[in-house]
Amino acid sequence: MEGAELAGKILSTWLTLVLGFILLPSVFGVSLGISEIYMKILVKTLEVSAGRDAASPTPLRAENPGVQFSSGPQYELKKEPQRSRFLKTLLLLGLEAIVEDEVTQRFSSEELVSWNLLTRTNVNFQYISLRLTMVWVLGVIVRYCVLLPLRVTLAFIGISLLVIGTTLVGQLPDSSLKNWLSELVHLTCCRICVRALSGTIHYHNKQYRPQKGGICVANHTSPIDVLILTTDGCYAMVGQVHGGLMGIIQRAMVKACPHVWFERSEMKDRHLVTKRLKEHIADKKKLPILIFPEGTCINNTSVMMFKKGSFEIGGTIHPVAIKYNPQFGDAFWNSSKYNMVSYLLRMMTSWAIVCDVWYMPPMTREEGEDAVQFANRVKSAIAIQGGLTELPWDGGLKRAKVKDIFKEEQQKNYSKMIVGNGSLS
Repeated sequence: MEGAELAGKILSTWLTLVLGFILLPSVFGVSLGISEIYMKILVKTLEVSAGRDAASPTPLRAENPGVQFSSGPQYELKKEPQRSRFLKTLLLLGLEAIVEDEVTQRFSSEELVSWNLLTRTNVNFQYISLRLTMVWVLGVIVRYCVLLPLRVTLAFIGISLLVIGTTLVGQLPDSSLKNWLSELVHLTCCRICVRALSGTIHYHNKQYRPQKGGICVANHTSPIDVLILTTDGCYAMVGQVHGGLMGIIQRAMVKACPHVWFERSEMKDRHLVTKRLKEHIADKKKLPILIFPEGTCINNTSVMMFKKGSFEIGGTIHPVAIKYNPQFGDAFWNSSKYNMVSYLLRMMTSWAIVCDVWYMPPMTREEGEDAVQFANRVKSAIAIQGGLTELPWDGGLKRAKVKDIFKEEQQKNYSKMIVGNGSLS
């Protein structure tokens, strides 16, 4: 009995501390300064470890150690016959495309300049120095014995409140009260979930926050992009239907708010989505729609092709650029490698999720501009603001084969090179 009483007291004390220092501040959107102190200590610790790690400055990939490649072909060829030099250049370009093509590397985690004391970024921890080893061991204890239980508790509370709250609100008739309660539930639960990741978010240019009746488009790195944005305002979301934990959350949320979930493979779903979006933006009292036009998660180093569908329905586009700091934790979700629960566990055993969000001036389609040109213009603006590389490739290459039109374009480029070097003669 004494053991049970002790466990009960520990649990009640734990929940009281969580309620008083985290949940209540989350409800009112305030901070007690605890996360700021934690971030200062963390930054100082990583700075010291980076200095110790300077002896082996090879960049590290956030999942596995990676080899640092040049940003482009840098070859010094000795003077030799033109034909031989051309063939060697062509061969080197081919090797470069195999080793470091600009597409597939966007579907793996971003490389780090120095080790961030996470085991998975240093080949299950390679010995560097005794002091750094002690810091790493202390970090493991803090992350798994202190932060992980706290974050799991917060995530469980946040997700449970979201599912229960949206289900209950969904039973109410359509009214201003239902809309207000729905926004309150979404905001509160998302703030709790962001606290579960030790999220530190810096919002810029708040005067450009998406307005009702508009369309918010952003680059896509992870499902937590939704949490990051919803912490500062509510949205009606558009996205693919998921299974598992994500599916449970989706089915609960749509009961309280007019989110649009669809099957990407179903053509009839696409037409229905277009119709629903046009009806939504026609009502200026409805929440702004949140869309990720890339259609898949990219590792936050670049912005890939925006699907034109979001830009064909009219309305005002509110671009948003999201940039994560990988030094504190890798936010990229490789859905082909990790399911949602595994991904969240990786997030909760990272140091923190730190990111910047830039709201940008609204954009509208110009006269004579088609949907593709408009999408590219918005994509360029987001890439420039977030300091990301702009790529023309379709993010669908993550799971699909390269389209013939892209192959033909590269074949034409190589043909021009061959003709230009006189190799055909």
